[in-house]
Amino acid sequence: MSDAPSSGPAPDALELAALLCSRVCHDLISPVGAIVNGLEVLDDNPKPDDREFALDLIRKSAKTASARLQFCRLAFGAAGSAGAQIDLGDAQTMARGHIEDGKTTIAWNLPRLLLPKNRVKLLLNMLVIAQQTIPRGGVLTVDPVGEGEAFGFRVTASGLNARLPQNIADLLSSPQLSASDAHSVQPYYTRLLAQACGLSVRLATEGEAVVATAT
Repeated sequence: MSDAPSSGPAPDALELAALLCSRVCHDLISPVGAIVNGLEVLDDNPKPDDREFALDLIRKSAKTASARLQFCRLAFGAAGSAGAQIDLGDAQTMARGHIEDGKTTIAWNLPRLLLPKNRVKLLLNMLVIAQQTIPRGGVLTVDPVGEGEAFGFRVTASGLNARLPQNIADLLSSPQLSASDAHSVQPYYTRLLAQACGLSVRLATEGEAVVATAT
């Protein structure tokens, strides 16, 4: 599946919904598949060691699937009624559960307060994008830009061989480009969220780090 940005017509509402659903399914296929594999091992009446391995796989995969579902509900879903606000503390919890592992950690420097849901969705999508720039892991540092409830966001990705995916940077900044598949829909959707918030979002290198900003 190609993740090259498209210069064709922007997807309509139905196509955008389908692309986002594909994006969510992509995130869930791996842990759900691992749960199925673990259950198949148990069905084969395994030895005690194999049984314990299968149960451990099921536990870890179920935890991962749950964390990803909760994150996707907040980052891509309705997350409450129109005009709803979301606690940044809840957003932090969801982000850590979805992103943090043995390789990647989050340094969260935002105050705990309520923000309009689209701003929180924008931030979570920026974190996903920033994570993609450090494939070997590292630290995602989240800072506010500006003051008051209308502040923007800055996510700095620092890690070994941090790289700038040009196709993602272009999709974030260029209104002429649109999504064509489940991979490109995520930065495209992030741009739409930024526009809905009256902000612009960009991805650029700063020294050895890659920085996503919404201002």
